[in-house]
Amino acid sequence: MPKLIIITHPEVSVDPAVPITEWGLNALGRKRAAEFATSGILSNVTQIWTSGERKARETGEILAAPRTLPVNCNLGLGENDRSATGYLPRYDFEAAANVFFAQPESSYRGWEPATEAQIRIHRTVTEIIQSHDAGDLAIVTHGAVGTLLWCALSNCSIDRKHDQPSQGHFWQADLATLKPDSCWVSLA
Repeated sequence: MPKLIIITHPEVSVDPAVPITEWGLNALGRKRAAEFATSGILSNVTQIWTSGERKARETGEILAAPRTLPVNCNLGLGENDRSATGYLPRYDFEAAANVFFAQPESSYRGWEPATEAQIRIHRTVTEIIQSHDAGDLAIVTHGAVGTLLWCALSNCSIDRKHDQPSQGHFWQADLATLKPDSCWVSLA
């Protein structure tokens, strides 16, 4: 049975002076992506899609290289829009993420509400699946929207308890039913 594999980018180089969407993978993130690229999990992947964010594109390129697959990009796969606040130090970001998940219909200081991000990611993934021919489909995206999609497909309420524990994880679903058959699993 073909699989949908939702993958989040691994560790990034954090630079408060650079827009978050332009952060790239750091050395550990590139290493973890390269190790995952050769894992059996991706052996039947025939298409790779990423968000437009640099960290996701870089991850997709690393995953595609052993299979010489093209990397497709869809802006609808992007992380929840947090541009209203820009960079937040880790403690402040974690507090904001807690509010984002706890109050999914509200906007935290101008952020895209979780319910809107969930509708967007679900619609985008559905559209990509409709154009997919055969084999497994890998989508490289981000933690919050990956969690929101998992919640939607699992018929669970939006809750941070379903969030990935750190960057660089994946989950899988049956491509025909879209029912997740796993929670977040570390890339390596």
